[in-house]
Amino acid sequence: MELTWSLSELYTGVDSPEFSKDFDELTTELKKMSEWVQTNLSEPTNPTKKLEEYIMLKNRLSRFDNLFVYTDLAITTDATNEQLTKWIDKLEELSVDYTNQDVLVKQFLNQIKDLPAVISSSPLLLEHEFVLAEMQDESRYMLSEAEELIIAKMEMTGSSLWQKLWEHLTSVLMIDITIDGEKKTLPLSEIRTLAHAHDADLRKNAYTCELYAYSRIDTACAFSLNGIKGEVLTTSKMRGYESPLQMTLQQSRMDKQTLDAMFAAITDHLPTFEAYFLHKAKLLGAKEGEGLPFYNLFAPIGKMEVSYTVDESKKYVVSAFSSFSEKMGAFAAHAFDNQWIDFMPREGKRGGAFCENLHNLKQSRVLTNFSDSFESIVTIAHELGHAYHNSCLHGQTPFNNSCSMPIAETASTFSECILTKHVLQQSTSDTISMQILENDIQGLAQTVVDIYSRFLFEDEVFARRGDGSLSVAELKTIMTDAQKKAYGCGLDPAAMHPYMWCCKPHYYDAGYNYYNFPYAFGSLLSRGLYALYREDKEKFVPLYDQMLTVSGKSNLYDTAKMCGIDIHDKAFWNKSLALVKEDIDTFISHK
Repeated sequence: MELTWSLSELYTGVDSPEFSKDFDELTTELKKMSEWVQTNLSEPTNPTKKLEEYIMLKNRLSRFDNLFVYTDLAITTDATNEQLTKWIDKLEELSVDYTNQDVLVKQFLNQIKDLPAVISSSPLLLEHEFVLAEMQDESRYMLSEAEELIIAKMEMTGSSLWQKLWEHLTSVLMIDITIDGEKKTLPLSEIRTLAHAHDADLRKNAYTCELYAYSRIDTACAFSLNGIKGEVLTTSKMRGYESPLQMTLQQSRMDKQTLDAMFAAITDHLPTFEAYFLHKAKLLGAKEGEGLPFYNLFAPIGKMEVSYTVDESKKYVVSAFSSFSEKMGAFAAHAFDNQWIDFMPREGKRGGAFCENLHNLKQSRVLTNFSDSFESIVTIAHELGHAYHNSCLHGQTPFNNSCSMPIAETASTFSECILTKHVLQQSTSDTISMQILENDIQGLAQTVVDIYSRFLFEDEVFARRGDGSLSVAELKTIMTDAQKKAYGCGLDPAAMHPYMWCCKPHYYDAGYNYYNFPYAFGSLLSRGLYALYREDKEKFVPLYDQMLTVSGKSNLYDTAKMCGIDIHDKAFWNKSLALVKEDIDTFISHK
């Protein structure tokens, strides 16, 4: 099995004839599209015909998405490639035309007094009813065509460039470390995988080296973060949003009532997670009541050292997915066998993991930084959960293909849940079962507790950034304060992670603010979905696929309601967290 992904299905390179041809055609087609929009959407006359034609043109134009997807994927494993960087800049310049078209379409929709009547007169418009109504609602926050165009162009030399600086700094950051008496220089992505090492001294050493390395780039990262968050505050205020949070909730197709209900339940259950952290610290040698050092958050539990290979990850994931449905199992096997996954960390490759939808090819690509831990297998299951979600959307038109972050993270964490529960059912070793159970709780602690700390951090950064730029020292303090509030006594105050803002890509994308609460939403909603799956598998599996299929044209409340779940009700979130408490109680009581 190949350990690197294949991008040749898109292009063999930016210097290939196919890439050049598509780029030239995109330039031409964007010009034609812009002329059509300018000519036809200046007046709200004959709206049915115009909207039908616009949707057909927009769907056809989506074939050029391959250009953007290819360059974005290629740069994540080759950060120093200057040729790729130049092409990304060229594509970003062209993308301004997309922004301009979007503004004019929304202005056109804003002038239509009875959009539901217009939509009901056309089968094509009815198919895209939700997105059209959403665009009309968004038009309330649009500036003039000239202003939106200026913002789009300024972003190219503002937040976009700050983001590229951060990506470059963290991708090429090499860190000196001594392992088993041998001095090594490793990329940041590889250093971070050592948090899962069995050797306690190695974990602590990697943590110390990582924090020191951030001190070499923290000023540049702080400038990047200030630049990005400052721009978001300015543009969101100009457009009439109450705050970046309100803007993000609207983009997430989520209401404040849902967010408040979820966080209220999480706050109530923080003592449960605190008990888990304290118990884990004790198992790792801490005194009674001592918190867990940050470098031990991902420490394996138990004396049995179990390591896993990439081939074993395939076995576990395919088997687990097949237990859910033959369709899902076959999908996972296809992804492993056809170079959809880039597994191993290496110099020039960005850290973390993600999944990219290749809608035109009806495929996906997954990036991970695999170590030999079971957690790495869970990560693959998570990303393939995204890929499976993408496959459910591949039957939709490109116009209906975009789903919100919270439901995307539901699909991914539900796949994690399938994997863990299946492996636990199949395990014949009590010791390994407890290790896997702890790994599952560990992951939940990240998506609930650590995500809460990251939300608190970003919320505070936005609150303070309005009064001026924040220094490295301020950012570190805000982060540790957020960790103390979320982790309570469960985290050792002498060994926290003040630089968590330096290593998380989510903070550095102006288009994805508060890229944290969707993970908590997905993690807890997936628990509720799994409970329904256990009750009636035959009924649930097709319902789940249908839920994912329509997720691009439905808000979160209505999507969850398809499965009989009320996400406005704190009781639902408490019920999901009660299931987590059962697992934590089992782990703590195990002898």
